[in-house]
Amino acid sequence: MGAKLKVFGWISVGAVAGALATLQLSANARATQGGLPLEELQQLAAVFGLVKAEYVEAVDEKKLINDAISGMVTGLDPHSVFFDKKSFAEFKEGTSGKFVGVGIEIGMEDGLVRIVSPIEGSPAFRAGLKSGDLITRIDDTPVKGLTLEQAVKRMRGEPATKVNLSVFRKAESRSFPVTIVREEIRMQSVRAKMVEPGYGWVRISAFQERTVEDFAKKLGELYAQDPKLKGLVLDLRSDPGGVLEGAIAVSAAFLPSGVEVVSTNGQLPESRFSYRATPEHYARRGADFIRKLPPALKTVPLVVLVNEGSASASEIVAGALQDHKRATIMGAQTFGKGSVQTVRQLSPDTAVKLTTARYYTPSGRSIQAKGIVPDVAIDETAEGNIIGALRTREADLEKHLSSSNTAAESEETKAREAERRRLEEELAKRTEPLKPLPEFGGDADWPLQQALNQLKGKPVVVSKAPLERKAEAPQAAK
Repeated sequence: MGAKLKVFGWISVGAVAGALATLQLSANARATQGGLPLEELQQLAAVFGLVKAEYVEAVDEKKLINDAISGMVTGLDPHSVFFDKKSFAEFKEGTSGKFVGVGIEIGMEDGLVRIVSPIEGSPAFRAGLKSGDLITRIDDTPVKGLTLEQAVKRMRGEPATKVNLSVFRKAESRSFPVTIVREEIRMQSVRAKMVEPGYGWVRISAFQERTVEDFAKKLGELYAQDPKLKGLVLDLRSDPGGVLEGAIAVSAAFLPSGVEVVSTNGQLPESRFSYRATPEHYARRGADFIRKLPPALKTVPLVVLVNEGSASASEIVAGALQDHKRATIMGAQTFGKGSVQTVRQLSPDTAVKLTTARYYTPSGRSIQAKGIVPDVAIDETAEGNIIGALRTREADLEKHLSSSNTAAESEETKAREAERRRLEEELAKRTEPLKPLPEFGGDADWPLQQALNQLKGKPVVVSKAPLERKAEAPQAAK
């Protein structure tokens, strides 16, 4: 048995080394410094052989290799990940902004799926579903007890297939069934409207492949309604980020041509780069949608709304506009994801998303594990900011890249944990559940009301709680 295992182990070393060689070739044949750690690879191969030979049940070899790669990558930081066939398809779907489903933006309310907004032209829109409707059942499955992700998966499926929904409409105190035929949906990551005469609101919920095109279209429509716009609110709250070029393009829409938007610094020479407000740095496939925007957009008074859920690309935009003093940043301290991920495809169906650089705002600030500190701190509601304080941020994630001031970060994390425990105890004593936050852009949107006051020169009600963290100091060298 021992001899067989030894032979099998050496054969496995060859298989694992071959897999690593394939990975290296996919990453443009970059050799690791000092060569491969052969002793550790032999241990990996030995464990592979042990599991194959002695585990209580037969284990698929491909799954073992995939799990090994996944463990290697996910052990680095929270944003590096291995994509198998299924997860890679989901990742590409997320960045493309296309999926097969019913066409609704949703959230959770009292354990039920709440429709935030039906996507215009979608099957759900044509079926008459409205904002505020609650979905109580999906086919034969009650929604109570499902997570938001589980509910989404049940509503998605193959094109031309049916899904039966049970809907409760609070405004009319009635429930009704609706059958919807799934089809391909193009997500709308940009919404815009005139909130009142002379003042516009543009919301970006994520930076996807079509975001810049939709952003330019919506802004053009606003200026068509009122060519003499007095002020604009750019809403980046709970925007988790996405395509880097999208963040550069949106920043370039408001900034002078050629100024720096963001810079990156990593191990590879190509990861050390300064991205500027020029079409060469943001135009995807040569399409410059920003070029067609009205020149007045460069000078219109601007407020950017952010919160604890604003991350990555949305922090790039907020940081650039703040450093160039082009906008007033209002809201809560942002998530603090100051790292850049690069997707390296390993095969037609698999890939690795790897953290390859940190990014810096134009003034040289690294906001990793810190976030963008708003110029004016605003609570989520007129009553306060309890929900926001409970949100997870980059500094709360296990194995996150540290900031340059690790001692200060440690103290801030301890203080934040203590505050979180206090709030959780306070919430546990409540006899009534917390009310869901008002819809972004709605009449009861407190931060939006304060943003409009800022643009009009009226008094602004600032946050009742002090900012929890200080911004990262500018870096002398990147």
